[in-house]
Amino acid sequence: MKFSISIRHAMNHLALCLSTALIAVAPFAAQANKALAEKNGCLGCHAAAVKLVGPAYKDVAAKYAGQADATEMLAKSIRAGGTGKWGEMAMPAQSKLSEADAKKLAAWILGGAK
Repeated sequence: MKFSISIRHAMNHLALCLSTALIAVAPFAAQANKALAEKNGCLGCHAAAVKLVGPAYKDVAAKYAGQADATEMLAKSIRAGGTGKWGEMAMPAQSKLSEADAKKLAAWILGGAK
């Protein structure tokens, strides 16, 4: 009986440690993704809450809300560019952006670009 209780205690402790680590790292991930957006010129046309040349990130997140493949779809759209989804202004392709970085940006945008 003691064995199962101590395993449960250890698992609870491990879960607490891991969640604390994730909470501590999360702001740095968000800052890194904002830096990635700045580095690639995204913020010249987009902002978190207001439409500039392109749509606000909050509007992009709302459009993709509830779609299981939203991150993949948005990452592909970022890399391919396009026109017609948000009006007549074309978004240039970001083909030099790696798939991994496009997915980071997509996840950041879908998460509220905070």
